Amino acid sequence: MGRKILFVTTDQQRYDSLGCNGGQIARTPVADRLAAGGITYRRAYNQNTVCMPARCTILTGQYARTHGVVANGVPLPEDAPSVAAYLSEQAGYKTALVGKAHFEPAFDMQGRWEENSRWIRGDTGPWRGFDYSINAAHVAAFRGRPILHYGKWLAEHHPEHLESFAPLLGAEPGGDTGAPETKHNPIAREWYHTDWTADRAIDWLDTVGDDDDWFLWLSFPDPHHPWDPPASEMRRVDWRDLDLPPGHPGSPDAIREVLAQKPAHWLKWWEGTFSNAEGGPMTFCPGTLTDDQIREINARAHVMNELIDEATGRVLDRIAARGWGDDTDVIFTTDHGELQGDFGLVYKGPFHTDALMHLPLIWRPAPSAGVAPAEVTDPVGQLDLAPTFCAIAGVEPAEWMQGSALPSTDGEGGHERVLCEWDSQFPGYGMHSRSIYRDGWLCTAYEPSTDGEPNGLEKHWGENVLTKCGVHYEGIEGELYDVNEDPHQWRNLWDDAEYRSVRDDLVADLYDSLPSEFNHLEVEAPA
Repeated sequence: MGRKILFVTTDQQRYDSLGCNGGQIARTPVADRLAAGGITYRRAYNQNTVCMPARCTILTGQYARTHGVVANGVPLPEDAPSVAAYLSEQAGYKTALVGKAHFEPAFDMQGRWEENSRWIRGDTGPWRGFDYSINAAHVAAFRGRPILHYGKWLAEHHPEHLESFAPLLGAEPGGDTGAPETKHNPIAREWYHTDWTADRAIDWLDTVGDDDDWFLWLSFPDPHHPWDPPASEMRRVDWRDLDLPPGHPGSPDAIREVLAQKPAHWLKWWEGTFSNAEGGPMTFCPGTLTDDQIREINARAHVMNELIDEATGRVLDRIAARGWGDDTDVIFTTDHGELQGDFGLVYKGPFHTDALMHLPLIWRPAPSAGVAPAEVTDPVGQLDLAPTFCAIAGVEPAEWMQGSALPSTDGEGGHERVLCEWDSQFPGYGMHSRSIYRDGWLCTAYEPSTDGEPNGLEKHWGENVLTKCGVHYEGIEGELYDVNEDPHQWRNLWDDAEYRSVRDDLVADLYDSLPSEFNHLEVEAPA
């Protein structure tokens, strides 16, 4: 028999949001205790900086180029491999996914994809290897209609709060400062999706037999925007008391100076001449943000993180009450980070920087396993999670998994580098970049843009999506940062002759390490 597995993910949470990773604002005692008793990974990176590709990598143990979900809006094939199915088939695990899934496009009110047709018909049964899956998103309704199981539950039990959330991806001003996607949300804490997700996880655990092995993916939708936690909880962190985050250059002139060193879309987005349609609201211009708006967004994210920590603690308490505490491994991480004021920017997108790539990752092995607490600095990735689940379950990893089990100490298992990729879903953008983190260096190579070239989306959205975005890369652009000396990635060394040999070595290693296959799925309808 293997050990039980609680796999906790958040959405869009920064590495430095946790106390154990240096965070000084949000109180995260549950995560900090897990870190103190387990393994903290100081250099964990994702393989893509937006939701769907990252989550599909976690599920399949494959690079986005292999499973095919290279961007939001590209659905994971129905026959894609699933680590949940593998644990069930090979080791007899009971499996569940509670909270956010997002392996297929969202806001699909017609139920074109199974992820959406399930909640429309009220189905929580087997799906993608999970015996049970009940799902939530960041909001409860879309265009006045409930979405996902959480929205249907709220519409049935507390319909007055169906529209209490800030609109998602509208950049609608709210809160105290007019910050985008902020709102004084009147919903009671116990009805908000964080506690709802924990409650549904506890409900499922109570159906599991005492002697069963189980894998529970507990997937919180927060702290992803909209930044609208219950108004009753905002007393926890007052935005007026916050400084600008350390990654903020400090003034508009300083922002321009930093962004001008990077490839063109960085500064153009801040100035409003490039639309970050693949990572945030299409009409949003970061250069309009005030310092107070950034402070308010940060305060709200800190509150969301505290609520997640407390909800995770409630699930762990139920596991302990069932007598499973000694035999349960806990892994805590996220899909990607959030700019959250770094460079004067918020949201995410084609920006390969630690704010979005560097992940919180904690593995607290079951006490019965006898693994010593440690801090691991070797680079690891989301690719390595599926093989780790297999190791915990006592089965060999599947042949289709492309990572290797997380190490418990530095130097274990040959973890030398970690890779991240970006490929546009919108043909008018056609941006492609590949990144490597190794030996304290973060290097991103930009491939020639394919802006304006058809990729299938134009069949669904019309020829207008072929309109070029205004940024074109020739394939000679890039970014190079000494992460230890420049933790916020403010100084781009790509064109510095002194570092040319470092750059060339990293780029060669990057392309030598990427799988050669590329699954060209047709883009259909973005989330």
